[in-house]
Amino acid sequence: MEAANDELRDAVRRFVRERLVPNEDRLEADDAVPTDIIADMRALGLFGLSIPEAYGGLGLTMTEEAEVIYELGRTALAYRSVIGTTVGIGSQGIVMDGTEAQKRDWLPRLASGELIASFALTEPDAGSDAASIRTLAVRDGDVYRLRGTRRFITNAPRAGVFTVMARSERDIAGADGISAFIVPASTPGISFGKPDKRLANAAQ
Repeated sequence: MEAANDELRDAVRRFVRERLVPNEDRLEADDAVPTDIIADMRALGLFGLSIPEAYGGLGLTMTEEAEVIYELGRTALAYRSVIGTTVGIGSQGIVMDGTEAQKRDWLPRLASGELIASFALTEPDAGSDAASIRTLAVRDGDVYRLRGTRRFITNAPRAGVFTVMARSERDIAGADGISAFIVPASTPGISFGKPDKRLANAAQ
């Protein structure tokens, strides 16, 4: 794996030097990461760094993943944000605690970059304090219905799936009453507010 990771790190270093850095002015002018660069990220396997090989990812160790992210840190951080939530908290909840069916359904599509993951925790009044969130998850037969508001959700407009934290046990105080839900972006009822202005809206 070490030799393979050396090759990947070198490929990412070239990608940063030859593709990302020369497009930094374009990224800022367009206020978005160009779609052709996102396609190149998919081809390099960057969306699957931390997803196990059994589900189509590269299965890197934390050290190997850090080395790749370090290389991406040599250019505008908006580029890293495109893959960041999929590589990190967007997919890892499924990797660690998802059912086998959920893993087989979601992880290959996340690893390929077909879908981008987003992690929906932060609320206007609670910030990122999971113990204080107000979004409710109410059981309705075989499903849960979620009601609440999120803010500052990285990659939200381009995400294909969200990990949403919601209070499923109203009689249990604090974080113990919170559950994580896999919510497809196509779920009825999801709406988006006006994006906050950020450098190269990768973080919107």
